[in-house]
Amino acid sequence: MRVQARRLIDELRRELAAPNAVGEAAAHTEIPPPAALAERVLGALEAAEGKLRLRRVINATGIFLHTNLGRAPLPAVLVEELGAILGGYCDLEIDLESGRRRERNSRLRSLLGETVGAADAILVNNNAAALTLALFTLARGREVLVSRGELVEIGGSFRIPEILEAAGARLREVGSTNRTRLEDYERALGENSALLLKVFPSNYRIEGFTAEVSAEELAALGRKQGVPLLVDEGSGLLLPRRRPGIAHPSLKELLELGCDLVCASGDKLLGGPQAGILAGRVDLVAACRESPLYRALRPDRYTYAGIEAILRHHRAGRELPIERLWPEAAAHQRRIAAMRERLGAGTAMVAGYIGGGCAPGEEVPALALTLPPDEALLRELRLGGADPEGVLPPVVGYLREDRLVLDLRTVDPADDELLVRALARARAVLRARAALLSTAERPA
Repeated sequence: MRVQARRLIDELRRELAAPNAVGEAAAHTEIPPPAALAERVLGALEAAEGKLRLRRVINATGIFLHTNLGRAPLPAVLVEELGAILGGYCDLEIDLESGRRRERNSRLRSLLGETVGAADAILVNNNAAALTLALFTLARGREVLVSRGELVEIGGSFRIPEILEAAGARLREVGSTNRTRLEDYERALGENSALLLKVFPSNYRIEGFTAEVSAEELAALGRKQGVPLLVDEGSGLLLPRRRPGIAHPSLKELLELGCDLVCASGDKLLGGPQAGILAGRVDLVAACRESPLYRALRPDRYTYAGIEAILRHHRAGRELPIERLWPEAAAHQRRIAAMRERLGAGTAMVAGYIGGGCAPGEEVPALALTLPPDEALLRELRLGGADPEGVLPPVVGYLREDRLVLDLRTVDPADDELLVRALARARAVLRARAALLSTAERPA
């Protein structure tokens, strides 16, 4: 409080000392009354506090797995379920029947065994950690064969060649950027080959004169030559999904094809918290679990609880929030019509995206709400605030093609009322600001 008060006083002094346009002393020399000063200090404190904590945000961008907005939201029913577990102690590493210690991945192993047929599995901090752990454990000091077209870089400068180097493995490039054939791998295999590595595209596509070797072909080659195949599935696609933009095989399909190890994200298509899953052959997973690097990469109980909950959700066949990206047409039309009337908005067909590096470039079109282009309104929505009914979360939309777009597909229907109130508040703030400026500029 003292720091904010001193900061405010310094700002007032600078305002009073600042010359006006003609070089004279500032026109407004009257010091605000104490009540107004206190209000400004409290406002500054609230603004500072808001920057120091995570805030719930209404995502109206149409990008479902929006990395900047935390990627996949957990289903509401799981959030309620997890509250009791996260607020107290839990049986993370204890068998309650015997009272003895048990391995923390035991439930994960059972759930993935039931849903995708994994023989064994472990959980780490994220997919990059899963890939690094596997390379460090199984290929340190030896060669890993990768197609040149799969030497990817994703967000945060995560590059496959650099991960291989950091894990102590040696990269052996095969094929060319646009075309790689099975015989390229066959020629490159040798006594020092530790792994075959296949990486599915993330945030890019190669089109035109192309060729690649499927995971099934590589798995067969690996079995023939006695070299394990590690697949970086990446997106967390647990089970087969026939949706526009989702074309690559799921964890279940990859394991059924004979892939020895598969790693994937927990916070993308899986729909859970950030995590990395490494699943596959018992001996290979066991080696990774016993690696000294594993302890540095394993997550805490909060992540285990979230991943186990979302896996149970999948096992029960329940719908995930991401299904809103492909809404049922009639229901979506009704929702759009109702919100259009309440917001005084227009509509337009816009492209939505899965996001998070999944299905790069694949557009998912649908009807969205549109408003006149207004940078100030967009910013005010992002800032959030409050109205007489309570605090309102920030709303993130976007400007494109001379319109402000609010895509309801990434907005929970339970938040529709909050969206209406947030827009009303933002408009009221801008009107009040405009009226104040008009009064200040009016001649005396």
